[in-house]
Amino acid sequence: MRAFSAGDSAAFGLLIKRHQETVFRVVRRYARSADEARDLTQRAFLQAFEAAERAMPKLAADEEPVPFKAWVLRIAVNLGKNHVRDSSRWVMTSVAAVDAERPSLPVPQEALEQAEQAALTRRAVLELPSRQREVFTLRIDAGLPFAEVASTLGITEGNAKAHFHHAVKRLKEEVAKLSTPGGAP
Repeated sequence: MRAFSAGDSAAFGLLIKRHQETVFRVVRRYARSADEARDLTQRAFLQAFEAAERAMPKLAADEEPVPFKAWVLRIAVNLGKNHVRDSSRWVMTSVAAVDAERPSLPVPQEALEQAEQAALTRRAVLELPSRQREVFTLRIDAGLPFAEVASTLGITEGNAKAHFHHAVKRLKEEVAKLSTPGGAP
């Protein structure tokens, strides 16, 4: 990040390559599809790039390493939260419903069950309270240790662990409820 703030434009590309998979995994929890997650990932890096001119001189002035990963993950989490909020305002219609004339390909039963389980889990994650969802996403999808989760969200490490514990407990209950016949809407 110091190289980018010093004028090396290729350095930002290296930062994107280094962190794009982590950012994608984080925003995937907030998106309905992988395409939406890719768009959110791109928007996160675009916002980071645009904000770099304002934020990096201040961050680079410190002697400590520039916390780019935490910074871009915070941007990604905020984009994800905004995406969920904005998505609830509009009724989404699937491409399949619009393009009903296209014949559907047969799907093996196992793949269908896995897709349904993934959808149930995604729905359950979206039902978590905001802070629990953020901690869960950063811990599981970004693979961050609790100390970095806490730093990214501006909370204590103990608080991050507590939110994670409650999120996992609630997810188990919610997925079990949604998996039972009659439990899913």
